[in-house]
Amino acid sequence: MKRKLMGMTTTDYVISASLILLVIPQIRGVRQTLHHTLLPLVAVAAAAAYYLKSFPTQGHDLGLDIAGVVAGAVLGVACGAATRLSRASDGIAFARAGALAALLWSVGMASRAGFEYWATHGGSGSLARFSQDNLITGSAAWTAALLLMALAQVLGRLAVIRVRSSRVATAG
Repeated sequence: MKRKLMGMTTTDYVISASLILLVIPQIRGVRQTLHHTLLPLVAVAAAAAYYLKSFPTQGHDLGLDIAGVVAGAVLGVACGAATRLSRASDGIAFARAGALAALLWSVGMASRAGFEYWATHGGSGSLARFSQDNLITGSAAWTAALLLMALAQVLGRLAVIRVRSSRVATAG
């Protein structure tokens, strides 16, 4: 049974916090192994499996999805570009997020959690009017767009870091 905390469930808070806290290993630095590459992707996929019940495509829902993907990709690519990479003695690349990379990651993840909080704590009327005025079909469309944004952020970061890691590993 899900316990509601003013519109968001305890599970919602745990999932949001978990995605935000993925920045901690990035700040500490991680070897660019398959495990560390896939962990954020698996976390977002698990959130998508939990939240994504439908994928609305009516009205301007696809435009909202595209906006989410673009925003997530920009944040992810910038985060990957702002991550420092070095080569460990065994030749494996080592990535460490600096302040800018950590900030970009946190902004992306926290903005989605903040949006959900706002939407369930007094913003629902404004969101409904905006959705109606812009032909967005409802909460399922927003959920899909926000999950696509998270996925694009993770994939954008992973792609940049994987390309940069391969260059660092082969440079030695």
